[in-house]
Amino acid sequence: MPITFTQAVIGIVTGLIVYKTGRYIEILWAGVVILALGNGLYISLDAASPLGKIVAFEIIAATGAGFLFQPPLIALQAHVAPKDTASATATLGLVRNLATSLAIVIGGVLFSNGMNSQKAAYLSKGLSANLTQTFSSSSAAANVLLVGTISDPMQQMVVKDAFADSLSGIWILSTCTAACAVLACGFISKQVLSKVHVEVRTGLEKNDPERNIPLETQV
Repeated sequence: MPITFTQAVIGIVTGLIVYKTGRYIEILWAGVVILALGNGLYISLDAASPLGKIVAFEIIAATGAGFLFQPPLIALQAHVAPKDTASATATLGLVRNLATSLAIVIGGVLFSNGMNSQKAAYLSKGLSANLTQTFSSSSAAANVLLVGTISDPMQQMVVKDAFADSLSGIWILSTCTAACAVLACGFISKQVLSKVHVEVRTGLEKNDPERNIPLETQV
């Protein structure tokens, strides 16, 4: 809830700011810096972190992500000719989808490897072979609710620590990625957003064989 609500509110506010001022470079910089800060703060979380601390970090990271909903697209469209806007928008969507899929896969591998590396710690605390296998397999994340069924406090804590340590690898990856975004912002030049409406006619650049009218002149 803190992440979803904060991203939605910041996204709306950001859109209004860009609409009123036409400025997007500053928002991009603020977004990537705050996102990197928020992801970096996640690294400090452990199994004993209080809920208030977690929510605060989520709000910080979500604020950065909210700043980055629309400004990247606006920056891209500001740097291309009107006739290339559709292609640029589609390309950005493709890149975002590919990056999301890649991040999910890499993050899943990091988490699974982290949980698998904790197998010796589970056994040393007397965790059963069945639970040890459950929490050290690729399905560990899907079985997180089983942690609450462990009656022994020591055994429960070692599993919680394993989850926290394994998640830290994902936070490190996210922080490094956000840091790369900070560097990438340095290559974005500022363009003045024009308030003049430009009509672009689309179509194939050849004559209509039936009407003998260039398709590019048809609305």
